Amino acid sequence: MDHFLYHNGILHAEDVAIPEIAAAVGTPFYVYSAATLTRHYRLFTEALSPLPHLVCFAIKSLSNVAVLKLLGDLGAGMDVVSGGEYLRAKAAGVPGDRIVFSGVGKTREEMKLALEGGIRQFNLESEPEMRALSEVATALGVVAPVTVRVNPDVDAKTHAKIATGKSENKFGIPIARAREVYAEIARLPGLKAIGIDVHIGSQLTELAPFEAAFAKVRELTLALRADGHDIQRLDLGGGLGIPYTRSNEAPPLPTDYGAMVKRTLGDLGCEIEIEPGRLISGNAGLLVSGVVYVKNGEGRDFLILDAAMNDLVRPSMYDAHHDIIPVIEAPAGSPTQPFDVVGPVCETGDTFAKARELPLVAPGDLVAFRSAGAYGAVMASEYNTRPLIPEVLVQGDHFAVIRRRPTFDEILARDTIPEWL
Repeated sequence: MDHFLYHNGILHAEDVAIPEIAAAVGTPFYVYSAATLTRHYRLFTEALSPLPHLVCFAIKSLSNVAVLKLLGDLGAGMDVVSGGEYLRAKAAGVPGDRIVFSGVGKTREEMKLALEGGIRQFNLESEPEMRALSEVATALGVVAPVTVRVNPDVDAKTHAKIATGKSENKFGIPIARAREVYAEIARLPGLKAIGIDVHIGSQLTELAPFEAAFAKVRELTLALRADGHDIQRLDLGGGLGIPYTRSNEAPPLPTDYGAMVKRTLGDLGCEIEIEPGRLISGNAGLLVSGVVYVKNGEGRDFLILDAAMNDLVRPSMYDAHHDIIPVIEAPAGSPTQPFDVVGPVCETGDTFAKARELPLVAPGDLVAFRSAGAYGAVMASEYNTRPLIPEVLVQGDHFAVIRRRPTFDEILARDTIPEWL
């Protein structure tokens, strides 16, 4: 469910008409619904109750500080994968004891930043990283709480570029080697193992892969406790998918996921951490774009928009589907026709959809990409020297620009010509 609905034939974000925002900020732009973000976060907290738990929002899906503050004020933790994301969480007012640091390439500088600023735990991904963190923590005279991300070799049955839990993926330590790795952590100064971490991929549309991975985590928990390790937390990662179409997609609900977690792990006495991103932010955002031209081609017609692959790269990178709808609702029974929906970037790959059946639109009309809140703005670039587009947050009947569009002067001022040119 989201809060983007037609009222009197005009698409609204909660109680704000999309054309009103377009008139204020120009197109293209991202718009997020505070009510949807809030609802999706609360679905997870309710699904995991009464187990002790912390829902850590995966910042990589939507990193605007205003969004992080909204979720942080609700009690969310944050899952970060870089020093920059850590600083975003802190800027949003999230305390260090609710920030989990994931990722395969943490640098010593990032480790120091988090240890000095406060951290709930590091999710370690390799033995070299583990030894580096030991050295950094020891030099600072502190003890770093850690989990080890284990790779359970489970097929998440998702897109190959977002699968993370198979043996050939770069993530984690093979689960078969976990006991020896935890034994080394116990010998290293500056580290304290407090739990286990697992994450098998993104946009999962069934629960079976999760359950297979969690069964292995359960066995490992019992084995590590038998070895003398105090396993208090289980970080189960994220990955639950969302419906990107309004037709037949029906990924599991958070309530189903929570019931499965309780069934497989609920009797271990561990605090449960999860790291959802897409399911909280995905359907909480739209990309709104204007129609520049309607072009009649050889055997196909093109809808040329002012949004491009640099603004929303998912269709180009993942062949991802986003529903595209007119901001002014087409009357029932209106004619439609197939369009290739494209942007102005000088790449054939700058294509959002092929032969998509859409109502007839004209230059100047607005269209909206649904389910664009996750991995939209965060993956945007300035390719073709196209400015990053505004982000807007709506709450009820008011809205605010939470990231403005930079000017060309600001973009050009970042470049420096050497004196010798």
